[in-house]
Amino acid sequence: MLIVGLGNPGPEYEWSRHNLGFMLIDKLAPAAGAEVKRRECLSLVGRAEIEGCRVELIKPQTFMNLSGDAVACLVAKRSLIAPENLLVISDDLALPFGAIRIRAKGSAGGHNGLKSIIGALGSNEFARLRIGIQPDHPVADVKRFVLDPFPRSARVQVEEVLDRSAEAVRTILRDGVLKAMAEFN
Repeated sequence: MLIVGLGNPGPEYEWSRHNLGFMLIDKLAPAAGAEVKRRECLSLVGRAEIEGCRVELIKPQTFMNLSGDAVACLVAKRSLIAPENLLVISDDLALPFGAIRIRAKGSAGGHNGLKSIIGALGSNEFARLRIGIQPDHPVADVKRFVLDPFPRSARVQVEEVLDRSAEAVRTILRDGVLKAMAEFN
Protein backbone atom coordinates (compact mmCIF):
# COMPACT_ATOMS: atom_id res chain seq x y z
CA MET A 1 0.00 0.00 0.00
CA LEU A 2 1.11 3.53 -0.75
CA ILE A 3 0.49 6.02 2.04
CA VAL A 4 0.88 9.51 0.60
CA GLY A 5 1.10 12.54 2.87
CA LEU A 6 0.44 15.79 1.05
CA GLY A 7 2.43 18.94 1.69
CA ASN A 8 4.84 21.41 0.18
CA PRO A 9 8.60 20.78 0.16
CA GLY A 10 10.99 23.15 1.88
CA PRO A 11 11.73 24.27 5.43
CA GLU A 12 9.54 27.37 5.11
CA TYR A 13 6.44 25.11 4.97
CA GLU A 14 7.52 22.65 7.66
CA TRP A 15 4.89 23.63 10.26
CA SER A 16 2.28 24.99 7.83
CA ARG A 17 -1.31 23.81 8.03
CA HIS A 18 -1.05 22.54 4.44
CA ASN A 19 1.74 20.16 5.52
CA LEU A 20 -0.23 17.97 7.91
CA GLY A 21 0.16 15.09 5.44
CA PHE A 22 3.95 15.41 5.56
CA MET A 23 3.84 15.73 9.35
CA LEU A 24 1.86 12.50 9.68
CA ILE A 25 4.30 10.63 7.42
CA ASP A 26 7.11 12.01 9.60
CA LYS A 27 5.34 10.61 12.67
CA LEU A 28 4.62 7.18 11.15
CA ALA A 29 8.12 6.60 9.73
CA PRO A 30 10.25 6.50 12.90
CA ALA A 31 7.61 4.49 14.76
CA ALA A 32 7.97 1.86 11.99
CA GLY A 33 11.76 2.13 11.86
CA ALA A 34 11.65 3.70 8.40
CA GLU A 35 13.37 6.62 6.75
CA VAL A 36 11.54 8.55 4.05
CA LYS A 37 14.47 9.67 1.94
CA ARG A 38 14.76 7.58 -1.24
CA ARG A 39 14.04 9.73 -4.30
CA GLU A 40 11.58 8.26 -6.78
CA CYS A 41 8.87 9.72 -9.01
CA LEU A 42 9.29 13.29 -7.75
CA SER A 43 8.86 12.01 -4.18
CA LEU A 44 10.66 10.96 -1.05
CA VAL A 45 9.82 7.32 -0.33
CA GLY A 46 10.42 4.96 2.57
CA ARG A 47 9.42 1.33 3.04
CA ALA A 48 7.95 0.17 6.33
CA GLU A 49 5.84 -2.46 7.96
CA ILE A 50 2.89 -1.14 9.94
CA GLU A 51 0.31 -3.42 11.54
CA GLY A 52 1.76 -6.34 9.59
CA CYS A 53 1.27 -4.57 6.24
CA ARG A 54 4.09 -3.62 3.92
CA VAL A 55 3.67 0.02 3.04
CA GLU A 56 5.52 2.77 1.29
CA LEU A 57 5.42 6.13 3.04
CA ILE A 58 5.51 8.93 0.49
CA LYS A 59 6.03 12.68 0.55
CA PRO A 60 5.62 14.15 -2.97
CA GLN A 61 8.26 16.80 -3.60
CA THR A 62 6.15 18.62 -6.17
CA PHE A 63 4.19 21.48 -4.74
CA MET A 64 0.68 20.66 -3.53
CA ASN A 65 -1.10 21.54 -6.79
CA LEU A 66 1.06 19.04 -8.73
CA SER A 67 0.89 16.11 -6.28
CA GLY A 68 -0.93 14.03 -8.88
CA ASP A 69 2.17 13.83 -11.08
CA ALA A 70 4.14 12.11 -8.31
CA VAL A 71 1.31 9.83 -7.19
CA ALA A 72 0.40 8.76 -10.74
CA CYS A 73 4.04 7.89 -11.45
CA LEU A 74 4.28 5.72 -8.30
CA VAL A 75 0.94 4.01 -8.94
CA ALA A 76 1.91 3.27 -12.57
CA LYS A 77 5.39 1.94 -11.65
CA ARG A 78 3.82 -0.49 -9.21
CA SER A 79 0.80 -1.36 -11.39
CA LEU A 80 -1.41 -0.67 -8.39
CA ILE A 81 -5.16 -0.81 -8.29
CA ALA A 82 -5.74 2.53 -6.56
CA PRO A 83 -8.73 1.81 -4.30
CA GLU A 84 -7.15 -1.05 -2.42
CA ASN A 85 -3.60 0.23 -2.39
CA LEU A 86 -3.62 4.00 -1.96
CA LEU A 87 -4.26 6.16 1.09
CA VAL A 88 -3.84 9.93 0.75
CA ILE A 89 -3.49 12.16 3.82
CA SER A 90 -4.34 15.85 3.57
CA ASP A 91 -5.43 18.88 5.51
CA ASP A 92 -9.07 20.01 5.18
CA LEU A 93 -10.19 23.61 5.59
CA ALA A 94 -13.86 22.56 5.79
CA LEU A 95 -13.34 20.43 8.93
CA PRO A 96 -12.94 21.89 12.42
CA PHE A 97 -9.34 21.99 13.63
CA GLY A 98 -8.31 18.52 14.76
CA ALA A 99 -11.29 16.62 13.36
CA ILE A 100 -10.46 13.53 11.28
CA ARG A 101 -12.50 12.27 8.34
CA ILE A 102 -11.76 8.98 6.61
CA ARG A 103 -13.40 8.08 3.31
CA ALA A 104 -12.98 5.15 0.92
CA LYS A 105 -13.40 7.53 -2.04
CA GLY A 106 -14.80 10.95 -2.81
CA SER A 107 -14.36 14.36 -4.36
CA ALA A 108 -11.46 16.74 -3.93
CA GLY A 109 -13.63 18.92 -1.70
CA GLY A 110 -11.83 22.03 -2.92
CA HIS A 111 -8.37 20.67 -2.01
CA ASN A 112 -5.93 21.26 -4.87
CA GLY A 113 -3.65 18.36 -3.96
CA LEU A 114 -6.54 15.90 -4.03
CA LYS A 115 -7.83 17.51 -7.22
CA SER A 116 -4.42 16.98 -8.84
CA ILE A 117 -4.33 13.31 -7.78
CA ILE A 118 -7.87 12.64 -8.98
CA GLY A 119 -7.04 14.28 -12.32
CA ALA A 120 -3.75 12.40 -12.76
CA LEU A 121 -5.26 9.02 -11.82
CA GLY A 122 -8.52 9.63 -13.65
CA SER A 123 -10.31 8.32 -10.58
CA ASN A 124 -11.48 9.39 -7.14
CA GLU A 125 -11.55 5.75 -6.01
CA PHE A 126 -8.85 5.86 -3.35
CA ALA A 127 -8.96 6.14 0.43
CA ARG A 128 -8.22 9.43 2.09
CA LEU A 129 -7.71 10.69 5.60
CA ARG A 130 -8.44 14.38 6.02
CA ILE A 131 -7.33 16.38 9.04
CA GLY A 132 -9.30 19.52 9.89
CA ILE A 133 -7.62 22.93 9.96
CA GLN A 134 -10.72 25.18 9.95
CA PRO A 135 -10.12 28.31 12.02
CA ASP A 136 -12.54 29.49 14.67
CA HIS A 137 -12.65 32.93 13.02
CA PRO A 138 -13.19 34.26 9.48
CA VAL A 139 -10.10 34.25 7.25
CA ALA A 140 -9.61 36.92 4.60
CA ASP A 141 -6.79 35.17 2.72
CA VAL A 142 -7.29 31.38 2.62
CA LYS A 143 -4.06 30.73 0.67
CA ARG A 144 -2.00 32.57 3.25
CA PHE A 145 -3.83 30.83 6.10
CA VAL A 146 -3.05 27.32 4.85
CA LEU A 147 0.58 28.19 4.06
CA ASP A 148 1.23 30.01 7.35
CA PRO A 149 2.71 27.92 10.16
CA PHE A 150 0.63 26.80 13.09
CA PRO A 151 1.16 29.19 16.00
CA ARG A 152 3.54 27.85 18.64
CA SER A 153 0.64 27.84 21.11
CA ALA A 154 -1.17 25.22 18.95
CA ARG A 155 1.74 22.83 18.49
CA VAL A 156 0.83 20.58 21.42
CA GLN A 157 -2.66 20.24 19.95
CA VAL A 158 -1.15 19.54 16.51
CA GLU A 159 0.95 16.71 18.00
CA GLU A 160 -2.18 15.26 19.67
CA VAL A 161 -4.06 15.38 16.35
CA LEU A 162 -1.13 13.69 14.61
CA ASP A 163 -1.05 10.95 17.27
CA ARG A 164 -4.77 10.31 16.75
CA SER A 165 -4.32 10.41 12.96
CA ALA A 166 -1.45 7.90 13.18
CA GLU A 167 -3.73 5.58 15.14
CA ALA A 168 -6.39 6.03 12.42
CA VAL A 169 -3.85 4.96 9.78
CA ARG A 170 -2.93 1.91 11.85
CA THR A 171 -6.63 1.05 12.16
CA ILE A 172 -7.10 1.39 8.39
CA LEU A 173 -4.21 -1.01 7.81
CA ARG A 174 -5.26 -3.47 10.51
CA ASP A 175 -9.07 -3.42 10.21
CA GLY A 176 -9.94 -1.64 6.95
CA VAL A 177 -11.36 1.71 5.95
CA LEU A 178 -14.94 1.03 7.07
CA LYS A 179 -13.90 0.08 10.61
CA ALA A 180 -11.63 3.16 10.79
CA MET A 181 -14.48 5.37 9.57
CA ALA A 182 -16.76 4.05 12.30
CA GLU A 183 -14.11 4.63 14.97
CA PHE A 184 -12.64 7.99 13.94
CA ASN A 185 -15.25 9.93 11.92
